[in-house]
Amino acid sequence: MKTALPFELVLNRRQMLKGGASLGAAGTVLGTLGLTACNGGRNAPAELGFAAVAASKADVVTLPPGYAARVVYALGDPLDENTPDYANDGSEADFATRAGDHHDGMGYYPLPWGSEASDNGLLVMNHENITEAYLHPNGPTAVDGQRPAAEVRKEISAHGISVVEVARDGRSYATVRDSLFNRRITPNTPMRLAGPVAGSAFVQTAFDPNGLRSRGTLNNCANGYTPWGTYLTCEENWHGYFVTQEAEPPREKSRYGIDDASNYGWETAAGAADEQADEFRRWDTTPTGADATQDYRNEANTFGWIVEIDPYDPDSTPIKRTALGRFRHEGCWPSRALPGQPLGFYMGDDARGDYIYKFVTAAAYQPGLSDGRMLDEGTLYVARFDENGRGQWLPLTLDDPRLAEAFGSQAELLVNTRTAADLVGATPMDRPEWGAVDPRSGEVYMTLTNNRNRGQVAGQEVDAANPRDYERGDGDATTDGNTHGHIIRWREDGDRADATGFTWDIYVFGSPADAQAEVNVSGLDESNALSSPDGLWFDPRRANGLLWIQTDDSALADFTNNQMLAAVPGTVGDGSAVAIGEQISYVGAAPGGDLRRFCVGPVECEITGIATTPDGRAMFINIQHPGERGDASAPTSSWPAAGGDATATPAAGARPRSATIVITRNDGGVIGE
Repeated sequence: MKTALPFELVLNRRQMLKGGASLGAAGTVLGTLGLTACNGGRNAPAELGFAAVAASKADVVTLPPGYAARVVYALGDPLDENTPDYANDGSEADFATRAGDHHDGMGYYPLPWGSEASDNGLLVMNHENITEAYLHPNGPTAVDGQRPAAEVRKEISAHGISVVEVARDGRSYATVRDSLFNRRITPNTPMRLAGPVAGSAFVQTAFDPNGLRSRGTLNNCANGYTPWGTYLTCEENWHGYFVTQEAEPPREKSRYGIDDASNYGWETAAGAADEQADEFRRWDTTPTGADATQDYRNEANTFGWIVEIDPYDPDSTPIKRTALGRFRHEGCWPSRALPGQPLGFYMGDDARGDYIYKFVTAAAYQPGLSDGRMLDEGTLYVARFDENGRGQWLPLTLDDPRLAEAFGSQAELLVNTRTAADLVGATPMDRPEWGAVDPRSGEVYMTLTNNRNRGQVAGQEVDAANPRDYERGDGDATTDGNTHGHIIRWREDGDRADATGFTWDIYVFGSPADAQAEVNVSGLDESNALSSPDGLWFDPRRANGLLWIQTDDSALADFTNNQMLAAVPGTVGDGSAVAIGEQISYVGAAPGGDLRRFCVGPVECEITGIATTPDGRAMFINIQHPGERGDASAPTSSWPAAGGDATATPAAGARPRSATIVITRNDGGVIGE
């Protein structure tokens, strides 16, 4: 059977219009097929206890009436009492004891572990990237193409992870600067490799000829967690930090996009008089020595993994769990932890035309006994979405003759996970980003943010090539690009994480409210119009499975800044069967009042990362890169305002800062109710 993109299965606008039936007339089409839509299992709109927030272009955080938000932890904030306050003028030399930039995926860990404590806890968060223009006094500099070592060190240390204790401060929260738990994990932090790739020839470097240790983690986007209380951070666009001058790079470089140009030119600082332990040389993966133990040709192979961090042990060494595959990991979300059953971990590869994966542990989960070693043995699968609303998990092991012919070992396969998925016929997707597992049913949701380049070969990303996308106001709904994205969901057979088959549908399509019915398939209106869904999170405390959706969008930038919505999403199969040509596909029931806007962020930000305290009375989210298109001389945002009120209008001219905010209700109630 031909493997098709899920978006194409549900909405191929050319076929729909050619056949003379629009999605607005889907009920008529379905009537001839003897199919009916249902709303089974959905919760009433009253489950969302707040009025929808209006769209906004203001340089503030906008919330429903009765809510407040304060900045808790912003770019440059000190992690200890010995570090001075952040000047926010580019003068700081290092971020090893300061909050990094571009706050992203995040988790809240109560103190102590296993408790339901909400007064004190640990926030663990990713610092995905940097905005160079605001990080230095006058932006980044270079002399004859060579970056200054001091600037490069600062940029490196602004990436990575923060672990920071927070404590209730009245109704809000504040960081605890003298906490023994506070620490930064950066691209320089020692790491351990575990799983099938550890010790193999593919990760031997001059840093560790034995291939058992590596340095650091970077471009950490979304996150995950384990039932035993550790944090999973996920290395996404790591490829852009490396270069190679090889005429024909090996597939472990070429399939991931490593070429002769890097994002920030860190490799150009190599040879600086004060360079230590090849801190800059390591970013150039061109072979220069007699073998891999004498250069950094394999340095990039030590990135692209899931990294496990123990937030409760500040002396612990983070571990890269190689059994979960190497690709541009967006996040890693566990299945429900059911005693006596294996765990599943769901992952997306955030690139146009790449794939959705699942890792299933070999061992069964046992509360109180299981630990990170479960992540070293198991089976990695990639998803195939079939045309009949069914899907299959395809194992990526040498038991498959196609893979046995292509790879000499499981270690080689895992280093080349994308190529293995290509070979078994996985379904190319529209940028798989965040996932979330419904705590009630175990159903899995994943955002497919967008794909303007539909039709390109898997793994190829040519942003300017043939962008077949719908444009507002031109009346043309016949093109087949996916500008606004959608959220897919599936239910495993038997509700088991180790199932190899599943049933899937589309939960919601992004769209402007005023788009034609052929585009606005989910019937969105001014209260919930969205584009480019990105972050997802189920409130595990809520029996009704409340789902939070965050956006990273420019397609609706003329309508609103990025936003966060709340939803009561129903179940797989609760919507309508839609006839597309000779195919029948399934779209979830129109969200209606079960989806509404809760929050809008400041100018040019992305809203990302989410966690709540166990009592549900405080919600932490991240405001990433406000004013990202400006520079130090002309910032396009000045958020946040002095004083820490995230909803206050800032004074013009200040440099914007990524930050974690805490949202509370003025009456002390539960968020969203």
